[in-house]
Amino acid sequence: MPEMIPLGVVDVLLIAGTALACTVVVAAIALVLLRWARGGSMLVQMLVLASVAAVSMAVAVLLISVEMYISPHDLSVLVWVIGTSLLFSLLAAWLVARLTRARLVRISEAVRRVGEGDVVAAEPHGLREFDDLSAELADVSERLHAARQELEQLDSARRRFFAWISHDLRTPLTAVRALSEAIEDGASAQPERYAGEVRAQIDTMSRMVDDLFELSKLTSGAVRLRTQQVELLDVVSDAVADVRLAAEQRGVTIVERGVGGHVLWADPHQLGRVVVNLLTNAVRHAPRDSEILVTATELDEQRLVLGILDHGSGVATSDLDRMFEVGWREDAARPTTANDPVASGAGLGLAIARGLARAHGGDVYAEHTGEGFRMNVLMPVGDERAPD
Repeated sequence: MPEMIPLGVVDVLLIAGTALACTVVVAAIALVLLRWARGGSMLVQMLVLASVAAVSMAVAVLLISVEMYISPHDLSVLVWVIGTSLLFSLLAAWLVARLTRARLVRISEAVRRVGEGDVVAAEPHGLREFDDLSAELADVSERLHAARQELEQLDSARRRFFAWISHDLRTPLTAVRALSEAIEDGASAQPERYAGEVRAQIDTMSRMVDDLFELSKLTSGAVRLRTQQVELLDVVSDAVADVRLAAEQRGVTIVERGVGGHVLWADPHQLGRVVVNLLTNAVRHAPRDSEILVTATELDEQRLVLGILDHGSGVATSDLDRMFEVGWREDAARPTTANDPVASGAGLGLAIARGLARAHGGDVYAEHTGEGFRMNVLMPVGDERAPD
């Protein structure tokens, strides 16, 4: 075996310089090709990038071999070795570029489907970055689909709400118009009775307007609570007095059990409105000549539940949460009462009750029990004031 001759400093510098020059020249040519191919196929650009290292190394080895004065036979063998290796390297780079392009095409197709509203599933691509991107795209598609469905439901509820509120406002307006025309034509021998009916219709419209104004404050976050220590029994007693007329018309009796002795921080006016709205709902749907039971139960030191139980059938289980949506109307199983002296009939009472309870840090929910249908007001009872 021939003895290896160590390389001198000049030889090392010559090799390094030649390799650097070859790399710079090949990289410059690659940049020109990339600029020329800009906007073209990604496959071509990836192939150019993948070829830079292989081509620069092949050229550098050939030049250094020539500089080392190897024999023509050895040089011929080296050229064939480098050429064959370069050919297979370029072929491998082309295959890798095609596979990468295919993955990107699949992801691009998934993005297009997401834009059209489809939900896509995560696909394995064999590369961590592509797998992560596919998983993130699948998650985004699910969230966009859910948001789109929610938006459609809100839009549908908005359109139903405006249709209902327009109908509900038109009804008393039509009645007022008919009554005023009758008075003008002298068709009534007792105009004072007509005046009372006009006043009742105006009161109905006023309740609708008040509900709409309250709802707008709730949705915009403009509700400001003036909290203080409140005796729950006082709030319930005032609410019962407000709905007593409607209860008497239906023969419904309202009784309380265990409400006394509970004190909580709340806005007495707004909490009273919550109880009035729920009592109104109970009176309208309780069976005639039945009883409504109002109870209060402490869950722990910080929370209590005010329950309003009527002996009606309630709503379907699937509607227990939907019934608090703005403008929601129950089905024919629980028809509304046309001459209700307290309810606006606009489908806002329960939505307002839940909104005001949540503004206090509580909630309103409904449930079926063995005795009937119960609406529950969950309220905090700590010694801290609810935030304004």
